Amino acid sequence: MNLRELVSALNDFASPALAESWDNVGLLVEPSPPHNVNTLFLTNDLTEEVMEEAVQKKADLVLSYHPPIFTPLKRVTWKTWKERLVVRALENRIGIYSPHTAYDAIPHGVNNWLTKGLGACTSAPLHPSTVPSSPAEGTHRVEFCADAEHLDAVLSKIKDIPEISCLTTLPARVEGEEQTRVSLNCSQKALLEVVALLSQNSLLYHKTEILLLQKPPLPHTGMGRLCTLSEPLSLSDTIERIKGHLQLPHVRVAVGAGRTLGKWACKPDCLLGLALQGHRQHECVHDREMSHHDVLDAVANGISVILCEHSNTERGFLSELRDALAVHLQNKINIIVSEKDRDPLQVV
Repeated sequence: MNLRELVSALNDFASPALAESWDNVGLLVEPSPPHNVNTLFLTNDLTEEVMEEAVQKKADLVLSYHPPIFTPLKRVTWKTWKERLVVRALENRIGIYSPHTAYDAIPHGVNNWLTKGLGACTSAPLHPSTVPSSPAEGTHRVEFCADAEHLDAVLSKIKDIPEISCLTTLPARVEGEEQTRVSLNCSQKALLEVVALLSQNSLLYHKTEILLLQKPPLPHTGMGRLCTLSEPLSLSDTIERIKGHLQLPHVRVAVGAGRTLGKWACKPDCLLGLALQGHRQHECVHDREMSHHDVLDAVANGISVILCEHSNTERGFLSELRDALAVHLQNKINIIVSEKDRDPLQVV
């Protein structure tokens, strides 16, 4: 596949618009076109060892879940390991693409894969994603009615205000009088100017309505997951299921006050994923990483915490991703998972 065609297909699989605003997703390194991709190489972290593996396996595009370029690079030399990744990629005509938090949000992504480790359950996003392209412009809609005497003067002044869009007028009958209903979209900044203008005429102002334009939520899409189990599960059983799903010999556990390993801990609810602050009423948290004080807070409130370390909760998803992308890309390219990719931390 041509690189640009493949990137378009990857963006369709998980829109970069679903990623967090602080993230750096999409195509990060592009060899000079035309560039065809026969082998797509999947990894959780793109280290120098993994890059050498990609070179040896003749990869044409590396899909690295974590973006290897996150903070801006001021130069591309042989001095730092991240700069060397870019050099090696371009020397060997290998592109680099990163989806990161876009894969956290999608219904068929990392967080939903994590829920499978708990057994039978239903889940919903903790922080639902919204439709990225609706509404198209503006944060607020302003609607008011004006008679013929005031209409032209008001419209003339409104058109001079920046950041106003979708200005429409329609005939309207208000209290038996023929008037014109004006509707417009505007930014938060423009809203203040519109309101100031309309407030100069009490008749217009009292007939004004202001609507907050909210993007509709996307079903089953967003950050984190709240899981409701079909049956009670002890903390010890929960730990074993998670270790088996993630193929980990060890996890870190903080037992909530008044709880024990044998007492059921995940009925009715369990939290998975990131950004869990504000959801401490639940009985078990299965998280990638939490601050020391958040753990103390959870334990004091009778909530048990299972910490699996950051990349350990993501790396196992790559095998499922390989199969899903093979179907999505209609088996047009070879997709392989890195054998060198591993968490930098180990228990000794």
